[in-house]
Amino acid sequence: MNEYAQERAPIYEALKELKQMRIVPFDVPGHKRGKGNKELTEFLGEKCMSVDVNSMKPLDNLCHPVSVIREAEELAAASFHAAHAFFMVNGTTSSVQTMVLSVCKRGDKIILPRNVHRSVINALILCGAIPVYINPSMNDRLGIALGMTLKDVEAAMNAHPDAKAVLVNNPTYYGICSNLKAITRLAHEKGMLVLADEAHGTHFYFGENMPISAMEAGADFASVSMHKSGGSLTQSSFLLCGPNVNANYVRQIINLTQTTSGSYLLLSSLDLSRKNLAINGKEIFRKVTELAEYAREEINLIGDYYAYSSELVNGDSVYDFDLTKLSVHTMDVGLAGIEVYDLLRDEYDIQIEFGDIGNILAYISVGDSNKNIERLIGALSEIRRRYKKDRAGMLSYEYVNPKVIVTPQEAFYAQKESLPIEQSAGRICSEFVMCYPPGIPILAPGEEITVEIIDYILYAKEKGCFLTGPEDMDVKRLNVLKGGI
Repeated sequence: MNEYAQERAPIYEALKELKQMRIVPFDVPGHKRGKGNKELTEFLGEKCMSVDVNSMKPLDNLCHPVSVIREAEELAAASFHAAHAFFMVNGTTSSVQTMVLSVCKRGDKIILPRNVHRSVINALILCGAIPVYINPSMNDRLGIALGMTLKDVEAAMNAHPDAKAVLVNNPTYYGICSNLKAITRLAHEKGMLVLADEAHGTHFYFGENMPISAMEAGADFASVSMHKSGGSLTQSSFLLCGPNVNANYVRQIINLTQTTSGSYLLLSSLDLSRKNLAINGKEIFRKVTELAEYAREEINLIGDYYAYSSELVNGDSVYDFDLTKLSVHTMDVGLAGIEVYDLLRDEYDIQIEFGDIGNILAYISVGDSNKNIERLIGALSEIRRRYKKDRAGMLSYEYVNPKVIVTPQEAFYAQKESLPIEQSAGRICSEFVMCYPPGIPILAPGEEITVEIIDYILYAKEKGCFLTGPEDMDVKRLNVLKGGI
């Protein structure tokens, strides 16, 4: 496709033409271009409400695109160097689940790191696939999970040669990348497909001197959260496919769960954001990297904080590092990451992406400025001066290796009973427990509850982490398999 075609935005252009046509709407949505909901129109604006429309002939149909959406998909595929690209409006969750559902059915095995987003394990519950977990390497100083080592991946492949696919985080929430190209080569040699969760890797496709992208590495699928570092509206995402994937079958899988009423606000935001990155991405992510590098240098000069970067690279479990990620270890300040997160928001009106037991992540992207970076640096310096304390008694790890007893689907749908968390050790969990963000389960259905995991959950609650997943909204009780195993 001609590179100048990237200046097109077919969905956006079709919506602009529609606005000029002055069509009288006798279709949904019922607010009729905003006229039926005055307060909402005043809040969002007439421009927004006037293009919140339903599928129609000039606008194509997301479930079966033949015109402007199809053209926009082709432009997206070309910009990401993929064979096919799908516009996803149910978030990257639906993109991740489509990858898994496209390659796995009940009883099939899939190799994956255990520090995956809950959407991956949700997909296993839906399709009945069997996870072959690789426990990621750990950084003992930071207490965080790293990537998968090539040795561990190869061992899992040799032990489970019937596995259908391998899933890789590219990168993790903290910016850690595994050796995706080597993993892909190994997988393909053994007849397995490669799925990449690139929720935090949009910029790998458009920036310079970035870690390798999934499509460049030869992966078969990639889920790309365009709304994270790419600038589109929340809940909008791309699913990318390589040349060996049956794209028409993938669309059938997408249509099992994705809405038939795709939002044109989300679709046009994907279209315009792709255009922006295709034309300006190198410059945008050069600036983002510079801002992150500057912030790291200044934060490390404060003392006690550790804003880590490519010095973690070891050629294996940390094969590469995403320099745009501003991940900061806080425990030498005597504060859990979630405590710094709360202080930044409550005392300094700064909303960062997340804080967990020992780290914070400040997401830097296309919309950031030098002024805001300076404000963050100043606030962290003042927090250290005002709140620093001894770190004695602090939990020092973010991740607990789980013991899988039964498949996620079997556990989720099994007969269960509710127990106080403190009394659940030794039982098999039938639900999720996780801090959100980042949404990586502490416990997933089918895993044994241990004293170490209970201590972690109680500590996270005490420190103020936002725990989600259990049926008990207060997270005082857990559902476990009735009678045990």
